[in-house]
Amino acid sequence: MATSTSSALASARPPIAAGTLLGRAPECLGKSRGRTRRRSGPSINLGAPEPGNPSMLLPLLSLAAFGLPETKAPPNVLFLLADDFNVEAIHSLGNAEIRTPHLDRLVEQGTTFTHAYCMGSWTPAVCLPSRSMILSGKSLWRVDGSLEGVRTWPEAMREAGYSTFGVGKWHNSPDSYRRSFTHGGHIFFGAMSDHFPVPVHRFRKDGRYEEPPHFSKTFSTELFAKDTIDFIEGYDGDAPFFAYVAFTAPHDPFQAPPPFADAYDPEDLSLPEAYLPYHPFDNGDILARDELLAPLPRTPEIIRRHRAGYYGMVSHLDAWIGRILEALERSGKAENTLILLAGDHGLALGRHGLLGKQNLYEYSLRTPVVFVGPGVRKNKRIAEPCYLFDLFPTVLEYLDLSVPEEIDGRSLLPYLKGKSGPVRSTMYAAYLDVQRMVRDERFKLIRYSVRGEKRDQLFDLGKDPFEKTDLSEKTEYAEVKARLALALKDWQKRTEDPHEF
Repeated sequence: MATSTSSALASARPPIAAGTLLGRAPECLGKSRGRTRRRSGPSINLGAPEPGNPSMLLPLLSLAAFGLPETKAPPNVLFLLADDFNVEAIHSLGNAEIRTPHLDRLVEQGTTFTHAYCMGSWTPAVCLPSRSMILSGKSLWRVDGSLEGVRTWPEAMREAGYSTFGVGKWHNSPDSYRRSFTHGGHIFFGAMSDHFPVPVHRFRKDGRYEEPPHFSKTFSTELFAKDTIDFIEGYDGDAPFFAYVAFTAPHDPFQAPPPFADAYDPEDLSLPEAYLPYHPFDNGDILARDELLAPLPRTPEIIRRHRAGYYGMVSHLDAWIGRILEALERSGKAENTLILLAGDHGLALGRHGLLGKQNLYEYSLRTPVVFVGPGVRKNKRIAEPCYLFDLFPTVLEYLDLSVPEEIDGRSLLPYLKGKSGPVRSTMYAAYLDVQRMVRDERFKLIRYSVRGEKRDQLFDLGKDPFEKTDLSEKTEYAEVKARLALALKDWQKRTEDPHEF
């Protein structure tokens, strides 16, 4: 079966021809637990750039500093955001079993941050705070799900003179969507649903979305991609555009249409590193919604089948992203468009006995981030850890726009230009009131506090990137553990984390 379905998959869409676009481009919302709502106020020194004018972005300026001629029009921005998009979701980033020719081409023609982190979540619906952080540039405990009173990234682009287009999942409030976009397609105001049919609202210029959604008869990925293609090919405005394309794939349910539904034979797939039939202890949310998608124990057959379904969803997404890129080329806009590909977080898919993202292991926190466009170096990989809320200030600085003072993120533009070295000396993440994480360039500490019981895990990520060997009880690592514990306390203070660990 694998051979025939592989052929069908490969022929579903032809690869982008050499010399085209990339070849010449220079859940329900869930209740939060122990959360503090922080909607405004100055940044909290998480690496933010020098403050700009907090109330108004500068007009579009010269891009000469980035190596572009001053007479060239400001670049468009195409932001492709996938749902539950883990670090195994792109073939060229190390997963030989998955087939993603169009995503591979993006990696080849751009710069990839392989260790981009979601800072965690104050709800089991991790995508809600993750998207809030991405769209606001703020850290975990300083933003809520509604984005009320927060200037969003597309809203900032709109203020700077961009036409803004939004389609797909908007896991935040209709009001924040209304403020953010001048154009749109089908919008999913929710956490998750079936991909076919999917409950959506059609874009309204008056911004009124009080009526019940209608159920589209088109698969979600195809629906949102077609809206994007229509926008790109039909847009003839004088202003540059910012297109925010938020897919609901490859989030479960794994319902990829033919031939992608059967594109991967589970028997041909290997088990992941750190595969376990059970998680070794109660992590505080061991029965989270994602963990109920398959029975315990997690047998090899269950995990292979689960991964085959996920891979089919990713390959279907890849094919439709390929069509969007082809449309961008046909439109004549490709050479002057910055493309950004990212996920909102990762997914376990069988590691440590887990399926979901309600944990602080690497595969659940991390997602690949790829930049392709004018002035961006080709086929570069950057392993320095960064946050997803760094993307907002990065794109603003790339466009030579001032960064709002209230943003907590740090611009990654120097790394796109070739800088090396850590973005931050340590990284922090949190999950509800039960898990905390801090890591440096080599070691990682996870702390648990579950119904009065506390425990630690310590991993040497340099030698053990899949977190299989816990060093927390080994005396020779006591100094490392103590140092990271102090770093965690410092992060909790700076991020206004309301819980003691």
